[in-house]
This record gives sequence, structure tokens and C-alpha cells, in this order.
Amino acid sequence: MRTKMKHLMAVMVASLAMTNTVDAKVRLPHLVGDNMVVQQQSAVRLWGWAKPGAVVKVSPSWSKTTVKVKTDNSGRWHVRVSTPQASMTPHSITFDDGESLTINNVLIGEVWVCAGQSNMEMPVKGFENCPVDDYNHVVADAVGSSAIRSVKVPSVMSTRPLDDFQGEWRVGSPQTVGDFSATGYFFARMVSRTLQIPIGLIEANKGGSRVESWLDESNLRRHTKEDLDSATMHQRFRWDFHYPLLWANGTFHPILNYTVKGIIYYQGCSNVGDPGNQYSERLKLLVEQWRRDFALGELPFYFVQIAPYHYGDNQGTGGALLREQQYRASTIIPNCAMVPTVDAVYPYESQQIHPAQKQKVGERLAYSALKKTYGCQQFICDAPTYRNMEVKGDTVYVRLNHLEGGINRLEGLEGFEIAGSDRVFHPVTGTYNWRHGVMLVSPEVKHPVAVRYCFRNFALGNVANQGGLPLIPFRSDDW
Repeated sequence: MRTKMKHLMAVMVASLAMTNTVDAKVRLPHLVGDNMVVQQQSAVRLWGWAKPGAVVKVSPSWSKTTVKVKTDNSGRWHVRVSTPQASMTPHSITFDDGESLTINNVLIGEVWVCAGQSNMEMPVKGFENCPVDDYNHVVADAVGSSAIRSVKVPSVMSTRPLDDFQGEWRVGSPQTVGDFSATGYFFARMVSRTLQIPIGLIEANKGGSRVESWLDESNLRRHTKEDLDSATMHQRFRWDFHYPLLWANGTFHPILNYTVKGIIYYQGCSNVGDPGNQYSERLKLLVEQWRRDFALGELPFYFVQIAPYHYGDNQGTGGALLREQQYRASTIIPNCAMVPTVDAVYPYESQQIHPAQKQKVGERLAYSALKKTYGCQQFICDAPTYRNMEVKGDTVYVRLNHLEGGINRLEGLEGFEIAGSDRVFHPVTGTYNWRHGVMLVSPEVKHPVAVRYCFRNFALGNVANQGGLPLIPFRSDDW
């Protein structure tokens, strides 16, 4: 308890120190520095601090125009600079208030935020006892990845919103790629190679965080019953990563001035057990909050459905209900897509909260961005979903959406269960393709009334569409 209190006090002191201004040379936030990627064809925001009342000149190498701004009484300044089309050409930006400061090796491309909890934070080199598949191959392949840049915001709690953090942009290479978010890196690699442009990743996440960890004070007070007294949070939560508000203030708020293209998000495990529609409504609220705070319109939001995990009982349904809430969120949040992971876990990973197959996850997020954001219509990015069911005798006919030409296999479909009026589900032993979906039978259910697919904490399915995207877990009942 004392350790947690000391940690909180240290964070509060650090937040005060970090926001102090200086009286001399221009100071920039750590997001604005060497090796950064700035959003193409935009009025990008640049900001910092200098002596109160000073005039700061901002001169980007890609333009003949110098932008001037006068600092306010606290020494803050803020400008917008127009950027051209993306390219691999390195640029510089000079800031001058009488003493010049130049940042170098700046690329113009697309910038994405990597948000969420530990499965987004998980680096290419993995965590202890939690590897990422094909690590050595990824390192070798990173020889040509200098167009992919990343900056990691340290996971910091704060009782009030911070304006800066300690960190710097990293250039993709065999020496650095191991520390990149694995999901983020595989996303960026696919987008960068397809579009032939630089990609910048801003990693602002915290392992174990809840959706409430990222809501701001106003939303938490208006829409939740969370107690925001930081002095007593350690009494209410077993782990500090479950704290509300403080992670939003310390880890996410410092990036809100930056000009970005969109957000990819992987979170939800710590909200398993939430009642009713609470999670989907709060995720929707969070997306609205971030879109408001970035002030860049309806930013694309692409997120990951939590992977199969035992949650104390492989046959339980707590995880399945959270996945159901995530699917619901994907239907009520505009400019949004969800990628499923029911096939991205190995059978021996039932108690592994950090599955190894991160390349599938990152690339599926990339497919959504490439098609829905960048207009690459040749990509298949929508996973199959349940439409409806019809019973004829002992056979259930399940119609599916987004098959994109058919199902990936003719036989051996796994993951389905059906039940009769007794509400007892039995595995399906007979599965058959038909042009609208699948036909299901079980000798133990003569008069089926309901069907489920991978609706367990840990259940692996193998049904996918022509693009290899897996069927999203579902249930036809509401039991």
C-alpha cells in the first residue's frame, strides 16, 4: 500500500515538473522531434514553449513559408503547418525565437495511434514467457523498414492531464523493431508496403487497463459511478492498472495535440464480467471523446476482439459475452471496424493472455484501413457474421453475411453447438456448406432451437470466408 502511495506521489510531482516552462530556447514536446512522421496533406499542429511574449518562427524544409506565432503569458505557442503528399524524402523543421532549434529526418506519411492494453503494448520481442511468432524472421525482414517509425509513451499515471512525456521517435530497423508494438508494427508494415509511404505509430497504452482507464474526468462523472479519489484508489482496486482516469491523464493526454490519421485499439480483457451493454456503450463514449479531443473529424477506429482465454473456466461465457459487446460496439460506432481473433490462438494457449499470433491481428487491422480508409477495394476486410437461422427437421440452416464468395473449407467445420428446448448445448457432428452459410446437425439434438459459434471463454473455430477472415463468434439465443 505504501509503495502504491509513493508511486502516486511521484507521478504527481513528475506531472508538475514536466509542465514547467523555460525562459530561454524554444522547448518542444517529445512528440515533436527527430525521426518523427507528420501527417501528409494536412494542416499539422506543432507546439511548444518559449519565453512569454516571444515570437517563434517555424520553417519546414518542404515549404518556403515561415509561420510566426507569439507565445502567451505562460510561454505556450501553437501553429499549423501545411504538409505535402507523403514521400520517403527526409525533411527538417527549424524553430527560432532568436536561438534556432532544428529537428531532422522528418518523414511525411500517415500517423496512427496504437491504444489499449497489454496485447497492443506487447512488443515484437514478446514478454517473458510470451513470445511473438517468427521473431527472428521479423528482425531480418526489418532491414528495409526505415519508413516505419514509432514513439512509445511511457505508461504514467497522473491526477491531472499532462502535456508531455519522456520518449523519442524510433526508426524501424533490425536493431529497434523488437521494441515496437507487435500489433502496431505488423499493421504499419502492411500499410506502408501497400501504399509505399511512411507510417508513424504513437503507442499510448497500458497493460491491464480497463476502458474506464481512458475516459476523462467529465465522462467518468457523467456516465459512470467510478470513484475518482486518487488517494483511495489503491483500496478499491487490487491492481493500479485498473485505476480510472489516471492513465488517460498521464499516458494519453500528451498526444492529443498531434495530427493523426486514425486509431487502432486492442483492449477488453479487464472488462470481462461487465453487465449488460455497459462495455459497448463506454467504448462508444471513449471513441467520441477521442474524436472530440483530437478535433480531426470522425477518425477511423479499428479495434481487435479479445482472443479466446480461459478466464478461470474454458467452458464459461464471460469472455464470450464481452466479445459480444465488442461486436455490438462495432455496429454502433461510426467509421469503425472490428477484427476477430478466434482463429489466432493455439490450442495450448488457453491460459496465455498474450497469444503469439500478432501478425494476423496487425494485418487484419491493416486490411480494414487499406480498404475503408485508403480505398484499396481489392482487399477483403469484413469478417463473416451471423445473419439468421432456420430449422428443418433436425437440421439448422445458418445464414452468414460477408462470405465474399464462400466458406474457406468444405468439411471439418469446428466451433458450432446447437441446443433444443432444454437449453443444453451439444457439439455439432455434421456440418455442411451451402451457398448462404452452413447446415448443422447433432444426433443429440433432434429438435434444435438455438445455435452458437465459439461462444465460450476458450473455443477455437476454423470457419472463415474467402479472404481467410474468421467467423465472428455469435449466439442465436439470449439465454
